[in-house]
Amino acid sequence: MKLVLHYLILLGSSYVISTYGPHQRAQMTGDILLGGLFPIHFGVSSKDQDLAARPESTQCVRFNFRGFRWLQAMIFAIDEINNSSTLLPNISLGYRIFDTCNTVSKALEATLSFVAQNKIDSLNLDEFCNCTDHIPSTIAAVGAAGSAVSTAAANLLGLFYIPQISYASSSRLLSNKNQYKSFMRTIPTDEYQATAMADIIVYFEWNWVIAVASDDDYGRPGIEKFEKEMEERDICIHLNELISQYSEDHEIQALADRIENSTAKVIVVFASGPDIEPLIKEMVRRNITDRIWLASEAWASSSLIAKPEYLDVVAGTIGFALKAGGIPGFREFLQHVQPKKHSHNEFVREFWEETFNCYLEDSPRLQECGSTSFRPLCTGEEDITSVETPYLDYTHLRISYNVYVAVYSIAQALQDILTCTPGHGLFANNSCADIKKMEAWQVLKQLRHLNYTNSMGEKIHFDENDNLAANYMIINWHRSTEDGSVVFEEVGYYHMHAKRGAKLLIDRTKILWNGYNSEVPFSNCSEDCDPGTRKGIIDSMPTCCFECTECSDGEYSTHKDASVCTKCPNNSWSNGNHTFCFLKEIEFLSWTEPFGIALTICAALGVALTSFVMAVFVRFRNTPIVKATNRELSYVLLFSLICCFSSSLIFIGEPQDWMCRLRQPAFGISFVLCISCILVKTNRVLLVFEAKIPTSLHRKWWGLNLQFLLVFLCTFVQVMICVVWLYNAPPSSYRNYDIDEMIFITCNEGSVMALGFLIGYTCLLAAICFFFAFKSRKLPENFTEAKFISFSMLIFFIVWISFIPAYFSTYGKFVSAVEVIAILASSFGMLACIFFNKVYIILFKPSRNTIEEVRCSTSAHAFKVAAKATLKHSTASRRRSGSTGGSSASTPSSSISLKTNGNDPTSGKPRVSFGSGTVTLSLSFEESRRSSLM
Repeated sequence: MKLVLHYLILLGSSYVISTYGPHQRAQMTGDILLGGLFPIHFGVSSKDQDLAARPESTQCVRFNFRGFRWLQAMIFAIDEINNSSTLLPNISLGYRIFDTCNTVSKALEATLSFVAQNKIDSLNLDEFCNCTDHIPSTIAAVGAAGSAVSTAAANLLGLFYIPQISYASSSRLLSNKNQYKSFMRTIPTDEYQATAMADIIVYFEWNWVIAVASDDDYGRPGIEKFEKEMEERDICIHLNELISQYSEDHEIQALADRIENSTAKVIVVFASGPDIEPLIKEMVRRNITDRIWLASEAWASSSLIAKPEYLDVVAGTIGFALKAGGIPGFREFLQHVQPKKHSHNEFVREFWEETFNCYLEDSPRLQECGSTSFRPLCTGEEDITSVETPYLDYTHLRISYNVYVAVYSIAQALQDILTCTPGHGLFANNSCADIKKMEAWQVLKQLRHLNYTNSMGEKIHFDENDNLAANYMIINWHRSTEDGSVVFEEVGYYHMHAKRGAKLLIDRTKILWNGYNSEVPFSNCSEDCDPGTRKGIIDSMPTCCFECTECSDGEYSTHKDASVCTKCPNNSWSNGNHTFCFLKEIEFLSWTEPFGIALTICAALGVALTSFVMAVFVRFRNTPIVKATNRELSYVLLFSLICCFSSSLIFIGEPQDWMCRLRQPAFGISFVLCISCILVKTNRVLLVFEAKIPTSLHRKWWGLNLQFLLVFLCTFVQVMICVVWLYNAPPSSYRNYDIDEMIFITCNEGSVMALGFLIGYTCLLAAICFFFAFKSRKLPENFTEAKFISFSMLIFFIVWISFIPAYFSTYGKFVSAVEVIAILASSFGMLACIFFNKVYIILFKPSRNTIEEVRCSTSAHAFKVAAKATLKHSTASRRRSGSTGGSSASTPSSSISLKTNGNDPTSGKPRVSFGSGTVTLSLSFEESRRSSLM
């Protein structure tokens, strides 16, 4: 039974070997067989299968000259290796190359032939038949071109770990080693291409584009990555469309309508040439020539699109192309192709017929047509160099070079297996594979560890995702001035592994937009926002559609299309156009500005006047007026006024920490010292006069030492307030940046409550002083100047009550100015009210500065007091007499006389006489008593 089973398998296998796989192929036997998958045709004919009869295989249509050149590159590389004496000596490489027709179905049909042969070899049927003439297993495959085709092939080849090296499939999905175990490639992944496209759009300052992708495993992942890159860069995609070479005409027309109506001028295309061709044809038919195409590598140099008849639409296209490589001898190899010399390559016959637009004598297509009316016969010996064909376009060998590298990489892996030394291999126990019995998975293992330098001097090494590192060249489609054909002009490079900002290099001077224009096209949803403005959001519109909004004050933007305005630093402010920031002016109450000069002059004038008054009082210190005003306290009072005027100067100039800590205590202590002197002076005389007859107790109680002690105690309270303030919350200089265009340097008082206590205590003393001054308003004016002191205190209250709202309603340097004005106004008020009248009498009315004048005013005051006391006493007596004794009681005389007897021992003392007696009030101006009164 087992024998019968193996016999049936043998029969089946023979059938498979002879018939399985596409009939049209390029095949040559060898010791080791390589497979090849190339798009010799652009597609297959679309034919509805109604299944009324046995389905027929679809026919490939539209010959791909570039695809045929890629196939020739593989054959050329294998011929070179077979003729080499150093690479795989005594071992010949064979090949089986199939046409994928750029479709998955044809690729799978070819891939199954590779897998079937390997599976049959694994059955080990040598014991049942002579298999010396059978085709060996395919140990590796080169291909395919399209990512969708390679994906299908990779799923199948990966099941058997047959290495597959693609030369043009760049889909990033193929980097998934869990799914595509044996897939490798000599082209960079689209992961970088999508990023490069996004960088180009940013470089040309576009933000409104159309995205078109092929509806396959190449276009969908590529455009998905591109969308992600766009989102990161805040660039909008207006239309996102999928396309296929098999799309219906109405679908292509609808897509063209949407593109024509779109305001986006840049079209990004992730597709192959066959997929994008229907759309290009429709755009040409409509003559839509104002669009810029950004082409992925799959069609950036496609001969299917780069035709003169399409140039009105696609001229100016920016595309990505692989770096071209040189293949010595390949040009001659291409030129010597002939149908009769290359019978092992069945594609040569069709290539010849398509190139010369003829039929060979034994052509199958001639038999199908049955007539030569459409094409003439050809001999197969025509001169290939006499015609224009993409096949001979070897000036930029990109994909062809990738094929060349793929074949040599497989050969180098086989060479490493051949030269492996036991104990240094890659397999179990460091063993080596036997090249005569090796399997595909062993070649795959060796390829993953491949590291060599090829004949071009390039290092070949596959990374962890089995990709080769490479860079993109950026090309621009120009129209040739000679024959109107397409010229691919190199305009830049994209270095994938360079540092950020140095990856993209473009020479703008080489670019021609739409084939003739050197100005970069505009492809934005909105007009650019000028510097000084920012982009504002428009409701229900993408973020790329915006309105330009002027930057707010204090903000600026220096470049176009700023998303946000940048806030100026604290020490700067924006100019009128909001395009830059200038340094703010630093403001404080300066010595040099007119206002500061005026306040300084006023303060200096106050110090000068006060010093002048003090000098007058010192010069006339023994005169009655000076003595009557308590000259010692007057000296202290004048000194305190000098301090008050001087303290205002600390508020002028650039605030420093020491100034801020000194100015309020200096002002507060100076004023308290001044008001304390006025308070003690006024209250002392009031108490003396109210005592009627001063006693020794009064003189002792109101002695000079006690007066100074009271002044000291009142001032000490203020000093303690300042000490506590400076210890807990010391003032400091402060830069206020809140004001537009200016920086105000002011003092941060540290504690507003402490400042309130300082001013409040000063006002409390002033209120008490005002009370005593008002109470003593009827005393002799030579002693207390009650009216003037009252008036000075009223000025003080008015000034400082007005100061509070003014202080809190102003800002910057005016805060200091307000306080300086308050200090000067109250100081001048006290100086003028208290001392100017005295100075006037001393200097200009010396006749009033005499003892007699003082005595007269004192006697007049005593007379008034005595008269009031007598009248009060008389009235009280009459009331008592009326209630007790009747009307016979004598009535005191109402006459009052002032008598002075020169012979009386008491002469010289004013005497006041009443009807019932005499009251004598004596005032002595002896030195001992004078000191107790002054």
